Amino acid sequence: MKNYHTHTKRCKHAINTEEEYILSAIKAGYTELGFSDHTPWVYTSSFHPTMRMEASEIEDYITTLLQLKEKYKNQISIKIGLECEYFEKYMDGLKKMLKTYPIDYIILGQHYDESDENGCYFGFPLTFKQLTKYVDTCIQAMETGLYSYVAHPDLANFNTKDPFYIQEMKRLCLKAKQLDLPLEFNLLGYKTHRHYPCDDFFKIAREVGNRVVIGTDAHEASALLDMQTYQQAKQHLEDLGFEITEDIRFLR
Repeated sequence: MKNYHTHTKRCKHAINTEEEYILSAIKAGYTELGFSDHTPWVYTSSFHPTMRMEASEIEDYITTLLQLKEKYKNQISIKIGLECEYFEKYMDGLKKMLKTYPIDYIILGQHYDESDENGCYFGFPLTFKQLTKYVDTCIQAMETGLYSYVAHPDLANFNTKDPFYIQEMKRLCLKAKQLDLPLEFNLLGYKTHRHYPCDDFFKIAREVGNRVVIGTDAHEASALLDMQTYQQAKQHLEDLGFEITEDIRFLR
């Protein structure tokens, strides 16, 4: 059992230490745990983020995980990742970060349009134009070849029965299928009854033939111990006709 969607308290909305997450994962029977805290961006403005680490914290993030990876190497495989948006104007900075640090993978979590400095949050109710922008930027991200999978692809908040939603989300699913990128079924949203994960979206994904990965989206160590929610989600996906994958590609 593997999970690649795990946060740390650096993102300002998670708790517990990295070691506590690792110990919970070992106790639950995970063989591999990937940390994917929200990526820091080097902004051109004076903006300070409220839901991600500061750029100055990346060094400690990497160093801490490397030490724990070594400490627990005989008990669990630890991967170092990030959950990143596709912010076109900041992608050079992201690419530099990926070359500078031993980051194993990144997952696409397209929360904001253009940047969290002043862009709209895609989890709020969207207009037709904003939904198209969400899908367009997800496709641009996938085409970079940098991302390992799409986290909560159904984050976009729109009437899921609307033919326009079906049309746009099918575009997203078709691109993911073409590039063989898994789509995430998000356990945090499932457990807390958010508007995602959404069966209407995953019915589109099933018709397209997408691979699906379960992401715990752990913001506390106890989330990794919640096997009841995991098994319920697994059964739900099987009922929808999916075979769940744990195979993702890494940067190195």
